[in-house]
Amino acid sequence: MTETSNLVSMPAAGIGSGENKKDGLVARSSISSIHKSRSESERRRTKSQSKNLGNFSKNQEIHFEGAIPSVICLSHREDVDGLSSAALVKSAFKECYVILLDYSNLIRALNRVSYLISSSTATEAAHGNSSGAEITKAASSSASGENVTAAAFVTTSSTGKVVTAKRSRKNKKLIICDLGLNKKNESSFVHVLGEIVSNGYKVEYIDHHDVGEDIKAELRKAGVTLVHSTDECTSVQVYQRYKSKLNSYSSFYAAAGALTDYLEQRPIASMLVSRFDRQFLMLESTALSYMISSNQHDEKFLLKIVESISKNKFPHDIEGGFMMAEKYAIRVSEAVKSLESSIVRKRKLAYVRNDLDLTASVIVNFVLGISGRPVALVYKPRDEINSFVISIRASKECEAHLGRLVNEIAANFGGSGGGHDKASGAVIPKDHLDEFITELNRRI
Repeated sequence: MTETSNLVSMPAAGIGSGENKKDGLVARSSISSIHKSRSESERRRTKSQSKNLGNFSKNQEIHFEGAIPSVICLSHREDVDGLSSAALVKSAFKECYVILLDYSNLIRALNRVSYLISSSTATEAAHGNSSGAEITKAASSSASGENVTAAAFVTTSSTGKVVTAKRSRKNKKLIICDLGLNKKNESSFVHVLGEIVSNGYKVEYIDHHDVGEDIKAELRKAGVTLVHSTDECTSVQVYQRYKSKLNSYSSFYAAAGALTDYLEQRPIASMLVSRFDRQFLMLESTALSYMISSNQHDEKFLLKIVESISKNKFPHDIEGGFMMAEKYAIRVSEAVKSLESSIVRKRKLAYVRNDLDLTASVIVNFVLGISGRPVALVYKPRDEINSFVISIRASKECEAHLGRLVNEIAANFGGSGGGHDKASGAVIPKDHLDEFITELNRRI
């Protein structure tokens, strides 16, 4: 992150004559030198961070053309709940800039966003936002070799009164939806959100994954608005929060998020689901889910879905969407048949490896259904991180809270995980997979 320090100017009275004029020219020259030096430094830092932070939102670097958007939404890219949440935020805030992520890219993406916001704040301060300002401390700072990057500064108005020239960011928001935490990233999450808050952004975290009370307290202490309940899916919570900014069609997508997250029986969700013809809702929600799953490599199409939903279009209005869903359903059916003989059954858990070009989360529900075990697990290799990405589902027979259990066990084996009581995910190093499965089976 960019280090910041306040620049303080002296009164500008008499700056145009005599010795003061000469001093003013020296100050301007020093400021020009600082700007040039900072520009070079920031270009090097941006190049370095681009190399080190890795890919964002799959293979696209996060960058903003022009000014930083007034509202930024980071949301889960892999399911209806995540995309519906993003679309509802976009409906509520028309100028919202949406970034879609999987869980593994959350902290890297937040670091990048924080850096861009911090750099923008520094640039605004360096160029000045009030007339008649001269930054004389900069000259002495430059001469003494200080690294000066401004987040805000004090300047003088035309009346000679000292005023704060930091640009108001009262309407700037960062909204994070449906991106659950785990023991490996929760501290970093709190830290980077605190940085973003300190740069004048209002930060909201809206989620339904299990979060420890200590982390909740730390988030609130950092100035984050926490909208959190494990009782309702994220899109339902987003709908409830921004209902006054949304129209009547928006409840359909909150209901779709609840239905596809298997949370349609929860108090608010059940009320929303009851508003619609159930068969129509199930058809549209399932088709949307398959559209999303089949296009995880197509960033533009996922964003097109968000845009369409935000404009109150149904899934059947998305050109080619239902055809994609049909083809994907056929692929899933064929995949399940091909994997059936490979399913390994333990006492309480069944598992299978997935090397097909299908997300594990789609296959795991079928494994749960045909295995006869209370918990099913499907793992898929991610060679670039030398790990397995794992999806886990449980039936009502499983009494353990799957998300909490997976979070704890994964951390013990150098991985990460978490989720809901009956649905969870994890990333486990390849050489610890067998131990992870054995321990999970033992503790279910």
